[in-house]
Amino acid sequence: MSEEKELSYKESIVKARDHMLRFPLVPVKGVPLMNLIANVFDSISAFRPDPSDILVATYPKAGTTWTQEILDLLLHNGNAEACKRAPTPVRSPFLEIVPPPPIPSGLELLEKTDPPRIIKTHLPVQLVPAGFWEEKCKVIYCARNAKDNLVSYYFFDLMNQTQPEPGPFDGYIHKFMQGKLAWGSWYDHVKDYWAAREKKNILFIFYEDMKENPRREVERIMRYLNMSLSDEVINRIVDLTSFKNMKENPMSNYSCVPMPVFDETISPFMRKVTSFIGCDQDGQGHGHGRSSLKDLTVKSSKVLVLITALHEMGLHRPEERVRTIEFQEKHQETNTMITSW
Repeated sequence: MSEEKELSYKESIVKARDHMLRFPLVPVKGVPLMNLIANVFDSISAFRPDPSDILVATYPKAGTTWTQEILDLLLHNGNAEACKRAPTPVRSPFLEIVPPPPIPSGLELLEKTDPPRIIKTHLPVQLVPAGFWEEKCKVIYCARNAKDNLVSYYFFDLMNQTQPEPGPFDGYIHKFMQGKLAWGSWYDHVKDYWAAREKKNILFIFYEDMKENPRREVERIMRYLNMSLSDEVINRIVDLTSFKNMKENPMSNYSCVPMPVFDETISPFMRKVTSFIGCDQDGQGHGHGRSSLKDLTVKSSKVLVLITALHEMGLHRPEERVRTIEFQEKHQETNTMITSW
């Protein structure tokens, strides 16, 4: 009797989609995670990486796929064809994800992937498996302006039929502020990785810096990995990881996740936001997002501004020590406001 043909990643999602639903959140050490993740979290915590593995850590919708694609191209010397060998979630497995069978979990994909592996996680720093620190793996954290991150996450939760129902935007803002979304508080996520960056040798990068000068940030990542590539290769990587090229690339645009799991009639997976009120590349805003933000209470508006200031004031240029002091002062002020929220 012949063995059953192994399903492709897309085929496995198609086969499982009748079992896909908006999975509830369960707290894991105080952090809300999807129940399927929570059920096997001991196995996730016990994961042992290879010292050559690279961990890409972000809060959801903060430049994860962009960073993954840059890394894959760096490791393959800018070879675009090598990076088309499989879609992003197969080339760079999502450590903690546990979808319904027969979709492989992140741990199952990692078992089939030879080191050095690019591993994705949204786990806050305190939940990252200890093996990454013990093996001294390279860890790259990408942070994004809170307001843009909020809007991007909202539209992702609308279109992703496995995430909890986001509800009206007004209420979503409050859940974001209170850390009640999947993977918890944006504020704690960014703050805690920032605090650990020197002790754990984490490269801390910013989505906004990548937009402003992608070549500079590609070179920073390259140096962190102790690599040296020609200007021609670096320029090619910058071009291949532009928004336009990634959106058109079926290996990076998540077209491997079919309807109705990712309902791109609601919002595309790769959705270019030019400001926190949700304007797309063509400059057209989303009316309900704009009006909801206008109708925010003064208090929640202040908290959003203060959280965003962590990037604009304290985090934006980590090499400037004065910024660190400003960050610490702003963190205290923001923390006080959030605690009293």
